[in-house]
Amino acid sequence: MNRILAASLFGLSLATSGLAHAEPVKIGVITTLSGGGAGLGIDMRDAFTLAIKQSGNKDVELVIEDDAQKPELAVQIAEKMIQGDKVDLMTGIIWSNLAMAVVPNAVAQDVIYLSPNAGPSALAGANCNANYFNVAYQNDNFHEAMGQYANQDYKNSFILAPNYPAGKDALTGFKRFYKGSLAGEVYTQVGQTDYAAEIAQIRASGADSVYFFLPGGMGIAFMKQYAQSGVGIPVMGPSFSFDQDVLPAVGDAALGVKNSASWSPDLENEASKAFVESFKAEYNRLPSIYAAQSWDTANLILSALSKASAKDKDAFKAALKAADFKSVRGTFSFNTNQHPIQNIYVREVVKDGDVLTNKIVATAFENHKDAYAEQCGL
Repeated sequence: MNRILAASLFGLSLATSGLAHAEPVKIGVITTLSGGGAGLGIDMRDAFTLAIKQSGNKDVELVIEDDAQKPELAVQIAEKMIQGDKVDLMTGIIWSNLAMAVVPNAVAQDVIYLSPNAGPSALAGANCNANYFNVAYQNDNFHEAMGQYANQDYKNSFILAPNYPAGKDALTGFKRFYKGSLAGEVYTQVGQTDYAAEIAQIRASGADSVYFFLPGGMGIAFMKQYAQSGVGIPVMGPSFSFDQDVLPAVGDAALGVKNSASWSPDLENEASKAFVESFKAEYNRLPSIYAAQSWDTANLILSALSKASAKDKDAFKAALKAADFKSVRGTFSFNTNQHPIQNIYVREVVKDGDVLTNKIVATAFENHKDAYAEQCGL
């Protein structure tokens, strides 16, 4: 286990610092730091720790552990954090199957959980909880945006995603707004690395486009094999398929590909510019969407701590719900189910010098709300 006590002020602070009631606050961070999904968790961890460091808040202690992308391990770690470490708050989980294994039990024990990424539909509707805040998105959102955008150019898409909660939410979201036909719909294994069979299906399908959600190592493997296959049918996806954790490994095969996100490194606001500069200076790489969401999660927590004690759960949750912080996404607020209301953009993979990155080319949705909020009783 890695314990980090937030240290001295580093550069400018983008978060409100200073506790309303100065007292130690312990945050349990469970994320993926090993295996094929490690890049996602590393970005999450690095952005979160940097935000705490820059705040200068020495009362925040982080307890960080690696879930290795295994639900059973995540459950064990969560229980140890709650019962043994006595954490005040929890965050960090990247994968929706791990979130579903951990979050319901954590919030039932009156622990506040803030998601920096995973947003399963099962936690957004009737099973929403006052102790659960999603600072990233509801899983369907980015895919809804690409379904909407695909209507401009495509009429017969082949869609595929891993067979786990986020994969099912992904294709549900795409189909909610896409008006064309489907040349095929395939669910792959989580962690799959050989996509020869799926690529053969795509080749024979008559599709005019391919939409895929394969985060981390899965997306890298698929795109490399797809490029080598010479199939040539245009691809598109959410940011998770074409973000900074994936692009260096995929290479120029990703150039020109459209993808959707709530944030991009070129987004024009001061908080985003300062975040990108700080992250690059600290880690010598561009931040991903996972880093951006984690940065916002940390700064949301810091803003709430400036107004209320984490021990006073009702007051602290009210401070979280107010979302009084400078988001890298610009305008940010919570819906009634404590999931974001935010813009979703369409981005294009480009080269900035020798570095592959993304630039915004369109706004798919403004102030977009998820489809499940009306089922939430909060």
